Amino acid sequence: MRISICNGRVIDPANGIDQLIDLHIADGKIIALGQAPDGFEADQRFDASNRLVTPGLVDLSVRLREPGLEHKGTIASETRAAAAGGITTVTSPPDTFPVTDTPAVIELIRHRAEQAGHARVLCLGASTQGLKGQNIAEMGALLGAGCVGMSNAWAPVASNLVRRRIMEYAATYDLTVFLHAEDGTLRNNGCMHEGAVSTRLGLPGIPSAAETVAVARDLALIEATGVKAHFCRISSARAIQKIGRAQHDGLPITVDVSAHQLYLTDMDLADFNSQCHVRPPLRSQRDMQSLREGIQRGSINAICSDHQPHEADAKLVPFRESASGASTLETLLPLTLRLAEESRMSLSQALACVTHKPAQILGQNLGTLGLNCEADLIIIDPDQYWTVNPQTLFSRGHNTPFLGWEVKGRATHTFLGGKLVHQLATQ
Repeated sequence: MRISICNGRVIDPANGIDQLIDLHIADGKIIALGQAPDGFEADQRFDASNRLVTPGLVDLSVRLREPGLEHKGTIASETRAAAAGGITTVTSPPDTFPVTDTPAVIELIRHRAEQAGHARVLCLGASTQGLKGQNIAEMGALLGAGCVGMSNAWAPVASNLVRRRIMEYAATYDLTVFLHAEDGTLRNNGCMHEGAVSTRLGLPGIPSAAETVAVARDLALIEATGVKAHFCRISSARAIQKIGRAQHDGLPITVDVSAHQLYLTDMDLADFNSQCHVRPPLRSQRDMQSLREGIQRGSINAICSDHQPHEADAKLVPFRESASGASTLETLLPLTLRLAEESRMSLSQALACVTHKPAQILGQNLGTLGLNCEADLIIIDPDQYWTVNPQTLFSRGHNTPFLGWEVKGRATHTFLGGKLVHQLATQ
């Protein structure tokens, strides 16, 4: 299929492009920007007048729930939601059932994703066998099967010695280690940010120190081993300060933050709203502002959805007993666009955090509209208002703290490898 997308405002942060220009696709690749090549005749033309044309979004954390928790979601349902949200590449953490610690599980996920055909799925391999935190997984085999990094997700690691061995082993394969910074003993049985709100609600709190202590420990081990490391879902001002200092000193580290951490705080839990039960917890207004400033400075490299769909019953219990996590795939794009409006960032800077920057972290040549690159791209109506509710969401999980919010900006068309995988019904 030969495709021309005409009259749109093309924004490609990776190549510094932001202009009204046509884009042309053939054989699943981007072959020209501007004038079509000689002899090119489009089979299909899309008029993108008053629209944005950008690379497809790259999401660093999406729980697809398959294999193992198909009652919450499947690869087909959640990649369908990703396409509707303008996301063309999703990263699946290793805490599936069975755990992603063998090539066979990776092959299963890849096969199911190819069958669905909605989005590209990349896998993180488990750092330890079964995520039990003791015996290191066969990283070489996982790399050969296509893993883009190693992670122990939120599962605890037995000791700092095991942590060091994981980093040393990953460094020999030039693999990035994805770290969730949390000291389990300081977290204890907490379920929300420790502060005035947790005291008033009578809920056990998780201090910011649970994150900063773990960050300090991991930074010391990264310096000792030289491994490439990525901090996942950082939530506190002090942690960002420490990481920013380490980045300035030249440590090979990157950071991401969940989109909901940029809009919500512990005050949103004041009515025991279980939809706001997430991990790491929503923190203070000062922490939220520090995260936004970290994105503007470049200390935070990427924004992700941290999508975790749940069945309704998982949230219909007292806050402390409810499952943590939110269904956030389809709000990643509008929240990123809103961030550009509300901050001193350009639209290109904001989109870089959900396109080529996360792709670089994964070591993939994605999130760009460069010539001969994969034609993963989206057409966005930046002025379309829509309300987040079960009727407008494609994900099987409707557990989102943004239920009832009116947001602006939506993907009207999503292309994966030059194939149209989503078109908004009203278009």
